[in-house]
Amino acid sequence: MFRSATVRWAILAAFLVVVGLWPAAAAPVTLAAAGAGAVLAAIPGPVLLAAAVIAWLKHRPAPAHA
Repeated sequence: MFRSATVRWAILAAFLVVVGLWPAAAAPVTLAAAGAGAVLAAIPGPVLLAAAVIAWLKHRPAPAHA
């Protein structure tokens, strides 16, 4: 497929960088998502619903005047 040794080495180097760095780069994102899930799981559903309704009532769009 690739006849040039330089191209093969470049692809191998890129693959090793992606495979080697991806877990380290994804770890903070995974931890943040797990933390957000834990916080949301700790708050009861009716409280979240009430907060959503209050936020909507406070920031609802103004009615359009014709």
